[in-house]
Amino acid sequence: MDLSIIQALVMGLTQGLTEFIPVSSSGHLILVPWLFGWPVKDTFLGSLEFSVILHMGTLLALLVYFWRDWLKIIPAGLATIRDRSFKGDPDRKMAWLLVVATIPAVAVGPLLTGPIEDAVRDPGLVALMLCVGGAILWLADRWGTKTREMDTITFRGSLGIGLAQVFALVPGISRSGISISAGLFGGLTREAAARFSFLMATPVVAGAGLWEARKLLSHDPAAPNPETKLVVIGFITAAVSGLLAIRFMLAFLRRQPVTLFVVYRVLLAAAVFVVLLSPHGS
Repeated sequence: MDLSIIQALVMGLTQGLTEFIPVSSSGHLILVPWLFGWPVKDTFLGSLEFSVILHMGTLLALLVYFWRDWLKIIPAGLATIRDRSFKGDPDRKMAWLLVVATIPAVAVGPLLTGPIEDAVRDPGLVALMLCVGGAILWLADRWGTKTREMDTITFRGSLGIGLAQVFALVPGISRSGISISAGLFGGLTREAAARFSFLMATPVVAGAGLWEARKLLSHDPAAPNPETKLVVIGFITAAVSGLLAIRFMLAFLRRQPVTLFVVYRVLLAAAVFVVLLSPHGS
């Protein structure tokens, strides 16, 4: 089998799973090719185009899973503008909670995404951030009261979750991980924190994909040309694995703590440091 097909499959799976499981998708997309020794940097698989495709795959997963929610939230939000009132409707309130939570990413993301990701692409730094993000997630799960449901989120709380999400620009922190942590610190149950994180991810992932797609207009024409088979494989695997990851996370967090993900992050970081200290890493 063509190696590029395997690479596209692995990177699509990596994006889809780690976008929603709190272990950092950006960190894994740096570490996975590095650990396998795949020189994808100057290929289509390492291009901006392929990154956009993977983001669109995870966006499709969000829309498929939460389509019923959005069919209620979007009309409710528009009705709020018309009536200038929530009228006690939780969907109207949720629409604007999500708007507030998205504001920090919209305001800061376009300014810092490039500089931060360029500065923190070293595998050792990614491994360190995996540990930092894991510690935050563990503390949030340990200290949070886990007594509040999603309908108790305040506008102040949603802004706090949105501000926390900005730190996910650093590869290794994890967008889902830091936003779930913020929800847990705010007293939400694990499932409520994850559900709000995933709903909030829909406009954020869409915005990130559109922002990267915008940059394609000025992209280097000498960049590798898209390969149809890799586009299809990356998109489908990111979408399907993303949908499975959302289902898994919401079901898992109804019954279990986040310890599994914290342990995984630490073990992966340890593996990275072992490789870095080995002759291969040097």
